[in-house]
Amino acid sequence: MSKGFDAIVREANPTVRDLAIRTRTLIEDVMPGVVEVPWPRQKTIGYGVGPRKMSEHFCYLAVHRDHVNLGFNYGAELPDPDGLLEGPGALLRHVRIASPDDLARPGVRRLVEVAATHRMPGRSAVVIE
Repeated sequence: MSKGFDAIVREANPTVRDLAIRTRTLIEDVMPGVVEVPWPRQKTIGYGVGPRKMSEHFCYLAVHRDHVNLGFNYGAELPDPDGLLEGPGALLRHVRIASPDDLARPGVRRLVEVAATHRMPGRSAVVIE
């Protein structure tokens, strides 16, 4: 784990820590070499092609007391045929990950795959049907 990631998940309970690690592994599997930017004060970690939050990141992890949110910076624009995305914001949406089964849903991986190319500089768009 990076020092920043570790600092954010260190105080989480073991279940949430494991969910954060598994979610991070999924992101890294979809986008090898992804840039990880931790924000310890907000207990979030951003992921993308560079350090800039809204122009170079496609998703983030937010660590909560009993779950992890896998958030998408442009989630409102992503196809979500499984209805997994939550949130009322103009752009941001998230998937609540409270168990390994939540993370294992095929739609979660598809969202990460599409988000990793949506509005990402230098990345070809992935189309999910």
